[in-house]
Amino acid sequence: MNNMETEPETALSSSRIMEAGMGFRASQTLLTAIKLNLFTELGDDSVEASELKNRVQLHSPAMLDFLDALVALEFLQREGTGREARYANTAETRLFLHRGSPAYIGGLLEMANDRLYPFWANLEEALHTDKPQHEAKFIDRPLFDVIYDDPAILEQFLNAMAGAQLGGFMALAEKFDFSRFRSMCDVGGANAMLSVCVAGQHPHLRCLSLDLPSVVPVAQKTVDQFGLSKQIRVGSIDFMTQEFPETDIIMMGNILHDCSLEDKQMLIRKAYDALPSGGALIVIENIIDDDRKRNAFGLLMSLNMFMETESGFDFTYADFQAWAAKAGFESTEKLSLVGPSSAVIAYK
Repeated sequence: MNNMETEPETALSSSRIMEAGMGFRASQTLLTAIKLNLFTELGDDSVEASELKNRVQLHSPAMLDFLDALVALEFLQREGTGREARYANTAETRLFLHRGSPAYIGGLLEMANDRLYPFWANLEEALHTDKPQHEAKFIDRPLFDVIYDDPAILEQFLNAMAGAQLGGFMALAEKFDFSRFRSMCDVGGANAMLSVCVAGQHPHLRCLSLDLPSVVPVAQKTVDQFGLSKQIRVGSIDFMTQEFPETDIIMMGNILHDCSLEDKQMLIRKAYDALPSGGALIVIENIIDDDRKRNAFGLLMSLNMFMETESGFDFTYADFQAWAAKAGFESTEKLSLVGPSSAVIAYK
């Protein structure tokens, strides 16, 4: 007689598979709402459906399905039903998707709609051919040459990067102990938002934000907007070919994942050479967990870099530790920021 207890069979469901497989519908509903300026038009108000129709030019009979889908997805709130219903932002959409909010992340999502969404339709082709799928696909030019040559694409790209990283920048400014450092250089500083976040919290710190010459006016505009021109300097650098300036801290925000393994190691070595004893290299990325099982966002971002660059990829903390040790750094640590974002830090 078999006395072993048997476990009841777990009821399987296809729900999670369907949610992922059909996820593009929810994604496009949100991205379309952002493109329509819906969350900005709502602001702090509660607006009747008929008025919202006029504000954002929603003339389709599917208007209510569109708005109510956003309610079901928890991006809008609603009182009442039908055409007399009133719609309002949630606390999250008011903070993160209103263009007037300093925490606005819609720039990244606009870029996702305009650029990344059509590229990701070619993931299968990319996996078969090992070739990137972006604007430069048919003209044999590096992606960033194409982006930086077009002012409209460049501005959208810089705004997108700022929106994507702002939460992480603010968290770093609050969590990392900057008190024993006196100077900082953000290499590949884009529109200087990382310097703005850090300088605003740590007025003793002298900051330098460096990027390509075409980016300098955008960065200076940001610095001036926040009234930090006395604390933050803006300059130009080609960080792939030029040496880094001497400073107490080298920052790199979502720079290394653009690069091949060889270039990652080269940039880390450049940072080591520019730092004094006790100096720090701070790298902000969506660091993949060492088991490569949990940080789905980081793994999907690595796939995104595969789609967008010639040889870029995201990496684990263990990867970074090995590269930092090879460059000569004494120790490393990992600091969780917000969501999937982390800072990995190497001390000289």
